[in-house]
Amino acid sequence: MVEQARTWLRENSTLLYFLIAQFVAIGAAGASFFAYMVKLETRVHIIETRGAEFTVHRMDQMTLGIAKLENNIQKNEHTIDRIVDVMTRELHISPGRVKP
Repeated sequence: MVEQARTWLRENSTLLYFLIAQFVAIGAAGASFFAYMVKLETRVHIIETRGAEFTVHRMDQMTLGIAKLENNIQKNEHTIDRIVDVMTRELHISPGRVKP
């Protein structure tokens, strides 16, 4: 029985080497794929983290810009109201009444 196994191994050694090489190649491909997926997940995590910080900073800048615009709008409204008051006082026109 042992002799038959040895004879079979000698006759089919090429097949055995091929199968072993194939398993090694499949294992290497699996390890390479796993390493790629870990690297990809790391990149995604870094992008999400940096992107979130950038987005929050950008939103803060937009909020400040909106606050400045609102302040300018209020100043402009006050200036327009003052101009209308002065002009209506000098022309003796009441603001609610328009001449035809």
